[in-house]
Amino acid sequence: MAEYIALIHKDADSDYGVSFPDFPGCVTAGATLDEARSLAAEALALHVEGLLEDGETLPAPSPLSEVMALRENRDAVAFLVPLPSRPSRAVRVNITLPEDVLAQIDSYAEAHGYTRSGLIAAATKRLIAA
Repeated sequence: MAEYIALIHKDADSDYGVSFPDFPGCVTAGATLDEARSLAAEALALHVEGLLEDGETLPAPSPLSEVMALRENRDAVAFLVPLPSRPSRAVRVNITLPEDVLAQIDSYAEAHGYTRSGLIAAATKRLIAA
C-alpha cells in the first residue's frame, strides 16, 4: 500500500492545515492535531477517488528528502498517510436460502444497519477469518 507525505502547518491564530505535496489542491484543516490527521486521510481518499474516476494516473510518492528540501516545507511537520485500497467490485450472485433463514437475515440486517448483502458479506468474512 502506497503512503503519501502530508505536511501539517500551523500559524499562531489558525487551525492545523494539512497539504499533500504530491497532490496540489488536496488540503484540509483541523482544530487539533488528531483531527487534522484524521481529516487528512479522508481528504486524500476523496481526492484520489476523484482522480481515478477522471481516469488520471496517481503520482509515485515523493521521497521525504525532496519534499523537505523545499524552503516552503521546512516549517511543516511531515507524516505519512496510507493510500486507501480500492474496494472490490461488487458482483451480483443468485443464492438459495430457506425462507425462514432469509427472514432472520433481513430482520437482523434491518435492526443493525446492514443491507442483506452487507450482512451476508460481513458474516462470511468473520467465519472465514475464524
